[in-house]
Amino acid sequence: MFVVCGEALMDVYVRDSTPTGLLLDARVGGSPFNVAVGLARLGGNAQLLTGLSNDVPGERLVQSLRDENVGTALVLRHAAPTTLSVVSVGPTGVPSYAFHGHGAADRQLTLGTLPALPAETRVLQFGSYALVVEPVGTALRALAARERTQRLIAYDPNVRLNVEPDVGRWLPVVDEMVGLSHIVKVSDEDLGLLYPDESPAHVAQRWLALGVKLVVVTRGATGCEAWNAAGHASAPALLVDVVDTVGAGDTFQAALLTWLAEHEALTPPAIDALGLAEVAALLRFAARAASITCSRRGADMPRRAELV
Repeated sequence: MFVVCGEALMDVYVRDSTPTGLLLDARVGGSPFNVAVGLARLGGNAQLLTGLSNDVPGERLVQSLRDENVGTALVLRHAAPTTLSVVSVGPTGVPSYAFHGHGAADRQLTLGTLPALPAETRVLQFGSYALVVEPVGTALRALAARERTQRLIAYDPNVRLNVEPDVGRWLPVVDEMVGLSHIVKVSDEDLGLLYPDESPAHVAQRWLALGVKLVVVTRGATGCEAWNAAGHASAPALLVDVVDTVGAGDTFQAALLTWLAEHEALTPPAIDALGLAEVAALLRFAARAASITCSRRGADMPRRAELV
């Protein structure tokens, strides 16, 4: 079982102006929410560990999880409102976000309210702004520290300066989580924000020395690359007509974990044992999944039958 830990929210797209305001389209989202749905669509047994509001958007998020066969046993309900992320998509399909989530339900998880993990949990996936806002950040980082010797820990920083604009706040959190993780997937854009004076290869080697077993760097239209004990591998991006890139990184992460599960490589020793040809195959599989999401509106992630 995969347990994905972090936020769930509503992505509110600005569609058009009207004589009296704006035409808005609200869709379920949030990076961890997307990863959980992506895993389920690819055939994985996934649960989402998060806080969800009792308001109308919160109810819709819960219903979406159920519709997508994502387990909700680890969802904690709150009276606090649902986070809203206002999304504007530029001419190249790249989204920008404005978050409205201070005091929202997805931030209310505490050390005292952490639910017990199912015994069959094999992987804990962490990511995005839930790790840097409180009290949920402290709770999730403590969960990773507690479980890292028992379960595989995967992490995607997914830096959101719209939520926490201080890179100095992100850096210690990322460093802490990297030190607790077996898999780290990160975009080159995030690396540029976090470590502008280091090359991705240098960062990857530094993280491997800290105990990470697999470092993956995504580069958008220029492909992706990875490092593990065997060395370095890469894969090109697939050429598609990009509608937008919303959810592409989340799809990549879900596909990466799915490939590892299908190849019985969800343990640190198994990841260490992957050869470069296998790592390259993993990257191609994840890139293919992400390309499908890019060809569709919003975070509409592929199902397993689409990845043949």
